[in-house]
Amino acid sequence: MRVWLKMLMVLGMTLAILIPLLMIGGIISERQHYRAQAVATVARSYAGAQAFSGPALVVPYEDTWVEAETDDKGAVKHTVHREQGRWTYFPNKLAVTGDLNPDTRRLGLHKVLVYTWQGKAEADFAANIPANPVAPAGTTVSGITRVIGKPWLSYAFADVRGLRDPKLKLDGAQAAIEDGLGARDGGGIHARLAAPAPGTQLRLQTQLEFALGGTESLALVPLGKDNRFALNSSWPHPNFGGSFPPSSDGITDKGFKAEWRVSSVATNAQRQYQAGTIMPSVMVIGDDSVDSASGGDINAVQVTMKDPVNVYSQADRATKYGLLFVLLTFVGFFMFELIKQLRIHPIQYGLVGLALAIFFLLLVSLSEHIDFGLSYLAATVACIGLIVFYLSAVLRSMVRALGFGAMLVTLYGALYGLLISEDNALVLGAGLLFVILAAIMALTRKVDWYQIGGNAGPAVKRSVAAAPAGPTPPRDPSVPPAL
Repeated sequence: MRVWLKMLMVLGMTLAILIPLLMIGGIISERQHYRAQAVATVARSYAGAQAFSGPALVVPYEDTWVEAETDDKGAVKHTVHREQGRWTYFPNKLAVTGDLNPDTRRLGLHKVLVYTWQGKAEADFAANIPANPVAPAGTTVSGITRVIGKPWLSYAFADVRGLRDPKLKLDGAQAAIEDGLGARDGGGIHARLAAPAPGTQLRLQTQLEFALGGTESLALVPLGKDNRFALNSSWPHPNFGGSFPPSSDGITDKGFKAEWRVSSVATNAQRQYQAGTIMPSVMVIGDDSVDSASGGDINAVQVTMKDPVNVYSQADRATKYGLLFVLLTFVGFFMFELIKQLRIHPIQYGLVGLALAIFFLLLVSLSEHIDFGLSYLAATVACIGLIVFYLSAVLRSMVRALGFGAMLVTLYGALYGLLISEDNALVLGAGLLFVILAAIMALTRKVDWYQIGGNAGPAVKRSVAAAPAGPTPPRDPSVPPAL
């Protein structure tokens, strides 16, 4: 039964190594939190995740009328009523284009992706202004007067601090730009127009050019009847989100080009805007976590410049394979004990397990200073070199230690492949486990587990039954007979 006790010991040591692995996972989570704080700090000093909504044409008006009211004594009293309101018009055609120029900001050890969007928004309006109202016949209302105020053209931005050098043209002429009109119209800019006459059509062509700084993410709201969005960037790792996928996109090592075509019949953006929701919930993706930056629930398209080599997320994924690495190494030790009749002490199991666990801590600490690939290579060489040096004495052979080192090199190489191939991680991981299981089964297919476990009872019984019967030896009279 000693072999079964040894197997239980191996299992117990594997579970014991889980404790330092969990502690290392906690350190990684803490570093991820520090990076999230760095992103928030850069966003506060530069500009946060951005969203653009507009333009919308708002026409205010005030109706005044006199209503005759008769009291209990039959006296007629005339009361003046005033009611303010406004009409909101959206573009027939809206085209928003521009280049996203990526950059990085450093805060301590952390790099934060930022960008400057050289944007242009062109829109065409054909707003039908209602005629003056007429009091219905047979009512006590008379003298309805409508006064139409000066309309304004409104553009909203999620974080107006990032807006630089906006230039607005109305029908080809330069127009004065003022600050936004408050939360109802979003934080942004607006331009005043001349008051239109009742019953006329207000036709307007607008063009706004600007530079907008932001952090990681940009969202655009399709407020027009016919919307076209086009974004170009030298960043080769975009993540498209929002309510609508791109109608076309081209992603290469030199960057990406994306275009969206959205019709008003496919979106509720206009109704959501009129209901008071001006900006979308722009999302910042960092460390594989998504946080709402601002806004509400309005249809929008979104692009995020994603960092493909997030050292903390990759290190976190790597630690999830740590227990498997320790288990496979201990199984290898156990096979050496069985096949080569070596004795390996539990403390030696534990020291090798700790060397495997310390790999992940080295990986995280080094990747904060140098490239992730180089960090992985340096941590692998350090840990495997230490293990080979130690095992040359434990296994009483440098050849055996080098064999173990080759096995670990294969495992770490396979893990690196899993980390850089997110889409194929499952199939690669399943294939790796199958190959390992097949190798163990192939090596142990002729092992007599009963003999190794010391349970030779059936074989002994067969040998006794097969022994030939012989003459019974004479009994010694000095020895008492057995009871």
